[in-house]
Formats: sequence, structure tokens, C-alpha cells
Amino acid sequence: MRRVNFDLDVLRSFVVGVDLGSFARAADRLGRSTSAVSAQLKKLEEQAGVPVLRRNGRGMALTESGETLLGYARRLLDLNDEAASAIQGQPLEGRVRLGLQEDFGEWLLPDVLGHFIRAHPKLRIEVRIARNSALMDGVGGGELDLALAWTTEARRLPVGRIDAVPMRWIGPGAGLPAFAFDMADPLPLIVLESPCLMRTAAIEALDRAGIPWRIAFTSASLAGLWAAVKAGLGVSVRTPLGLPASVRALEPGEGGLPALPTLGLGVFHAATATTPAVERLSALILERLAEPVPVQAA
Repeated sequence: MRRVNFDLDVLRSFVVGVDLGSFARAADRLGRSTSAVSAQLKKLEEQAGVPVLRRNGRGMALTESGETLLGYARRLLDLNDEAASAIQGQPLEGRVRLGLQEDFGEWLLPDVLGHFIRAHPKLRIEVRIARNSALMDGVGGGELDLALAWTTEARRLPVGRIDAVPMRWIGPGAGLPAFAFDMADPLPLIVLESPCLMRTAAIEALDRAGIPWRIAFTSASLAGLWAAVKAGLGVSVRTPLGLPASVRALEPGEGGLPALPTLGLGVFHAATATTPAVERLSALILERLAEPVPVQAA
């Protein structure tokens, strides 16, 4: 059997193109021309010895072999990047105290933090999953070095970047009975305990639209929200990021529900958090946020 040595640079273009849903966008992200990326894909299929992509309308889709290769490509690139981080410059040491919204815990912890810790074994990471107000207070008070948190207003905190993320109404996932309500009856809402930015946004949107509502279910955690939505007890409001497969973000205007505003998502730094470890972890989180968020298992 012919031994194949895959080109990691080619694999990276392949993975980024699949994640972005466009190899033209991948070329832009990677700073290459589209023709250069096309040449890389041709080289990849020559190395693999089988087609890994097929035409799908105006775009491309993975073949069965391509789906298999994608998983291996991710693992090879992760190992390559860990090795590069481990040997470049001085090893990171000390402590980083990171705060996260519950939305991001299940994919950010193993994805970014797992690789980061393996690349820097002398570094101690302390993670706190908390509500938004607690995270912002923790950064402002110096109890956290950085936090990935929602915001609706400018804060007097150093911030790596703020992105606009759309809020959406959340209903049962595919394969479950679609949520429907009689406009004459109050809309049953499934919400987190107050204070909650998204709970407030949902109520204000309904009031502006003249749609009556009632609190049908209150939870202290997202797990409770998802269970109640899946059971058909009402609708909730969140962003499309990090949703489990048991629920889905409703399309704008679906079910006669009013439009919701966008929400800021930022990586906030404590005023004293200027260590190389904090800066490196912040950069990795921002890089990961620029990529598609995987759908969690139900």
C-alpha cells in the first residue's frame, strides 16, 4: 500500500473551507488566492487517491471519504498546533482565571482550553461558569482575569473584541412537534431567573408588538430551559450559539413572533490582566469564535 504524507497546509485549507462553507471564504481567511486553494484541493485528492469533494448545486459537499478525512485532518492540525505552541518562545506559566457563560462551556472547555492546557502544562487555568452580571462584576473587581460575556452597553472594561450576535426565539428541535400558540392567549415564556438580558429583551419585544405573555417556566440553568422547550411548555430566547440538538432557533417572523435585537459578545479583560498567558488565551478564544460553533448532542 502506498504510504501517504498529507500536507498540513493543504489540510488546513480543506478544514477551514468546510467550516466556513466556502473555499473562496477560506482563501480570504487564510490570505491566499482562490486559485491557490483550488490547487491545494486538487493536490489533496491526488494524495488521498479518492475524491473528497463533490459538486452540490453551485457549491461543494463532502464525499463519504471526505467526511472521514475531515475528522483525521482536524486531529492532525490540532496536534500540529499544540506542538508549535509548546516549542515557540518561553513556556507560559502562572494562573489564568477565566469566566464563561453557560452557553459556551460545553464546546469551549474541551476545544480551546483542552488544547491550551496540553500545550502549556505549567499553566494553571481556573474556570468559572456564571451568569452574565457575575462575570462582569468578577472582571471589574479583579476576581477574574478575562471573561466571555454578553453586553448591551459600553463597559469601562478592557475588551478584546465585541461582536454582534442575533437573539432568536427558541423552539423544539427537528423531529419534535413544532411549537404553536393561539395569538389570543398569553405566550408561554421559558426564561432564566432575573436578572437576564435575554429575558428582558424578549418581554420588551412582546410588549412593543402588543403580544400578551406569561412566564410558564423559570430555571437557574440552560439545561432546564432546553428540557422545558423540548417538552413543548413554551418558547425561550437565546442566540444560535451553542444550542443543543433538542432545540432550534426559529426563523425571523416564524409563528408571528416579533423580531429580537442583537446582543454584544465580548472577551473582557481585567485592568491588571496583562500577562502573556491571558493575552494568548484571549486570542485563542477570539479565533475560535470566528469559526462555526458545533451543535451539541441532545
